[in-house]
Amino acid sequence: MAQYFEVHPDNPQQRLLKQAAQILEAGGIVAVPTDSSYALVCRLDDRNAADALRRVRQVDDKHHLTLLCRDLSELANYAKVDNRQYRLLKNATPGPYTFILEATKEVPRRVSHPSRRTIGLRVPDHRVTQELLAVYGQPLLGTTLIPPGESDAMNDPQEIRVRFQKQIQAVVDAGACPMEPTTVVDLVGEEPRLVRRGRGDPARLGLYE
Repeated sequence: MAQYFEVHPDNPQQRLLKQAAQILEAGGIVAVPTDSSYALVCRLDDRNAADALRRVRQVDDKHHLTLLCRDLSELANYAKVDNRQYRLLKNATPGPYTFILEATKEVPRRVSHPSRRTIGLRVPDHRVTQELLAVYGQPLLGTTLIPPGESDAMNDPQEIRVRFQKQIQAVVDAGACPMEPTTVVDLVGEEPRLVRRGRGDPARLGLYE
C-alpha cells in the first residue's frame, strides 16, 4: 500500500518531505507533482528502482527517462553543455521543458539512451518538487505519469494512489497539476529540435512550428 502525504502546495511540510525522501533513499518509487502533471521518480543510482519505474510505465530502455534537477548548477554534472545550450536552458528554466543533452560519465549507462548516450534533463517549476529535491540533496530520475496504454498524463493524486498503490511506494499530494506534458527539445545537434510540443512555449527558445 502506497504511503500518502498531503502537503501544502505553497508551504510544504518538511517533515512529510523528509519521509518521502527516506522512501526514495530506500529504493522506492514516489509520485510527485510538477508544473506539467504528476511524475514518477526514484533514485538515480538504484538499478532496481529504475527497472521498477520502467515496469510501472511499461516502457523499454529506449524510452528517455529524465533527471529532475533543482537548478542549472546541478545539471552541469550530468550533461555536457556548451555556451549556446546554456543560454537556451537559462531562458527556459525552471519551467515545463525537458531538454535532451549528451550525458556525462556521472549518468549510469543503463539510464541514458542506449544508442545515443543522451539523457533528458529538466528543472521543474513546482514548489513542492523543488523542496523535495532540496531535502533529498541530489537529482531524481523521473518519467511523466502516463498509465500504460494511455496517452494522457495523470494529475489527480487520489486516483494515482488507487490505481498504482501496489506498484509504487508513496504519493505526494499537493493538489491537481496541469494535464499537459513537458515540451521536449533536443539540443544535441547543430540546432535545437522540437521533439514534442507540450506546456512550455517553444517560442521562448526561438523555436517555431
